[in-house]
Amino acid sequence: MPEAEPQIFKWTWCLLPVIAAVIGWGTNYLAVRMLFHPREEIRILGLRIQGVFPKRQQALAEKLGQLVARELFSMEDVRRHLQGDEFVAHVTKVIEGKVDEFLKNNLMEAIPMAAMFLGSDMVEKIKYSLVNCLAKAVPELGEMFISHLEKNMNVEKLVRDKVSAFSSDKLEEILLGIMRREFRFIEGVGAILGFLIGLVQVGMLWIL
Repeated sequence: MPEAEPQIFKWTWCLLPVIAAVIGWGTNYLAVRMLFHPREEIRILGLRIQGVFPKRQQALAEKLGQLVARELFSMEDVRRHLQGDEFVAHVTKVIEGKVDEFLKNNLMEAIPMAAMFLGSDMVEKIKYSLVNCLAKAVPELGEMFISHLEKNMNVEKLVRDKVSAFSSDKLEEILLGIMRREFRFIEGVGAILGFLIGLVQVGMLWIL
């Protein structure tokens, strides 16, 4: 019997990798959850405990506001787009369609006498003149639009206020939606590392 006891202990040691894997997964799972919980600050043995994101939500909002305003969204980029050839061509095509629709469907209703004096050639000339005139105004209108945005819309403040106003549930939903796979990977890594550490411990105990 005395000789059997060490064998039993050695087989029991084989459970160490499994136990270590569970502990590794559990600690990482708890660490991920503590990013969001507890929502409100609590005190345990004099320690203040609160989820990282709820605690730092205001700082996160400020950083996101600065990032969006300075790196991701620029009024100068919008200005270049609104004054670019592609945008102007697109708007010109839309204007041409609207002018054509007006001349064919609404002009005669607005001015019944026009049918007596305007032939198809004259209508085309009017259409061409109107489209060219309005198309030349597109860059100017774009500049007016951008100037209005610059004066009346603070992108950094807008983003900051929006993020600050998120509920803790909404913030968790957004971040988990973006990083759910990464969080699961972290939990899995904890289990794998724990299992490997358990194997090392078993090997050392087996040798001893």
